[in-house]
Amino acid sequence: MRLTGKIAVITGGGSGFGEGIVRKFVAEGAKVVLMDRDQANAERVAQSLGDDCRPLVGDVATAQGMEAARDLALSAFGGLNVLVNNAGVGHVPTPLDDIDEATFDRIANVNMRSIYYGARAMVPHFKAQKAGAILNVASTGGVSPRPNLTWYNASKGWVITATRAMAVELAPFGIRVNAINPVAGDTPLLSTFMGADTPEIRAKFLASIPIGRFSTPEDMGNAAAFLCSEEASMITGIAMEVDGGRCI
Repeated sequence: MRLTGKIAVITGGGSGFGEGIVRKFVAEGAKVVLMDRDQANAERVAQSLGDDCRPLVGDVATAQGMEAARDLALSAFGGLNVLVNNAGVGHVPTPLDDIDEATFDRIANVNMRSIYYGARAMVPHFKAQKAGAILNVASTGGVSPRPNLTWYNASKGWVITATRAMAVELAPFGIRVNAINPVAGDTPLLSTFMGADTPEIRAKFLASIPIGRFSTPEDMGNAAAFLCSEEASMITGIAMEVDGGRCI
């Protein structure tokens, strides 16, 4: 129960890695505002977890969306200690000069702008209480890019740099900021990154992961719970690779 007493906002918590993080947080004693654009999935996960999880349908790429998540945490649970910026989008493998502006804008808005809006909404609260933890979900693509995913890779490299810069600036206020870098997982985004989901493509992808399997939502939940707990009170500014050795 390493997160007992913690109140968290977790974006993109209705499926995939985000769902794994939500479930682990509640299992470890936290109360969670689960924010997702998919109402059915948000309600499915929240209902399975009872009163410790409240669903919120919203857009992470807007100031209003992140402010609503903050306000629900404060009104429903009486506080806010943790922000997990998990929501993210990718694009199918495409040459960088063929990506249209709408796709680029979607990548930038969801993967980058959401972290900016989350900080604007929640850092003042963390500063006032002189404590807080922020976890950004980046990617191995921000460390060891794959071709034809350039703008996605770049957005995750931005997340890693933003994490380190936030950590330095916010440390004097008692706020820790870290990131996790998952390798591809068997989630709804997998087929997007691979371009197609066939046994041959899966085998080729898995060959690049020394441990020999994809990341799971449980892997991400375990890493996230540790980094947001008091056990990690001396850890800030890292981008932990949860990738089975992919980036070695």
